[in-house]
Amino acid sequence: MKVTVNDEAVEVDPETTIAALLARLGFPEKGIAVALDWSVLPRSAWDTTLTDGARLEVVTAVQGG
Repeated sequence: MKVTVNDEAVEVDPETTIAALLARLGFPEKGIAVALDWSVLPRSAWDTTLTDGARLEVVTAVQGG
């Protein structure tokens, strides 16, 4: 099935969770925020199984000054 991550199509298995996909794509464990279908998810919800056509937006925090 296909999902979209930051406007890029990604093929995933039906049992794939958000956390597993983030790890597979190389996102860090800390310093990121995730929105699923335009709703920001708390880290405790990252064990949610993805559905076909889901849209993820992943934002990495950067420090600046």
